[in-house]
Amino acid sequence: MLRVLPPVSRRSSNFRKPGGMASTTRLLVIGAHAADFVWRSAGAIALTTREGGTALAVALSYGERGESAELWAAPEQQVENVKRIRHQEATKAAEILQVGFSCLDLGDYPLEVGSNALAQLADMVRDFEPNVVITHGEKDPFNPDHPVAHQAAIRAEQLAVGAGRAAAFKTIPQPQVLLFEPHYPDSSAFVPEVYLDITPVQDVKERAMAALESQRYMPDYQSMRSRQRAWQARRISGDGAISNVEVFQRFTPQVIHTL
Repeated sequence: MLRVLPPVSRRSSNFRKPGGMASTTRLLVIGAHAADFVWRSAGAIALTTREGGTALAVALSYGERGESAELWAAPEQQVENVKRIRHQEATKAAEILQVGFSCLDLGDYPLEVGSNALAQLADMVRDFEPNVVITHGEKDPFNPDHPVAHQAAIRAEQLAVGAGRAAAFKTIPQPQVLLFEPHYPDSSAFVPEVYLDITPVQDVKERAMAALESQRYMPDYQSMRSRQRAWQARRISGDGAISNVEVFQRFTPQVIHTL
């Protein structure tokens, strides 16, 4: 079942980039589970909406079976009740981040994306027309659903883009595609190539993470990783004011006009 919280309009934001211009960023985040967009990219989302851009988070499942540890501690817990709570938590986090939220409710552990779900996801990509897409990496030896989500997200994006020219279906311009940092980057062939300074919105990310009470063990870990990556970013950039960072790996190459 698809449940949607509409994306926040750029026109409704009070934030603007320097010079009074609203951001043109349209950020689409595709995660395997309902909370992935918060743990792994809430800073990127908050920066986007803070600057007047538009963001949409799509979860392929609620993570009701394998990603809801706190809820399964309750006696006689039921899957549908866990889904309901996870939807409430993700919606609350989305409202804090000012991002639209949709869940395809495909089930988790194992997550399986059939042809109909893939077509639905490709249509969502076409309809939203993102210029930035963030999703999981191809490899994760400790999570069975993340590589499945990667394959689905990349294929949906490729179907939406087509061959980059006119086709028998609606196509969109090629977006920039980035990959989340996994829990075990060294075991997942993850190479951090983009260090995003989320210091100005770290408080927003912390509030969004706190909304996800079914995974209370996660905020401390994510904040620790954010501080560690910030140390690296300060060393790389020389900017001593950076205190929190999210990192991503590029999937699409970067085209530049000068070094």
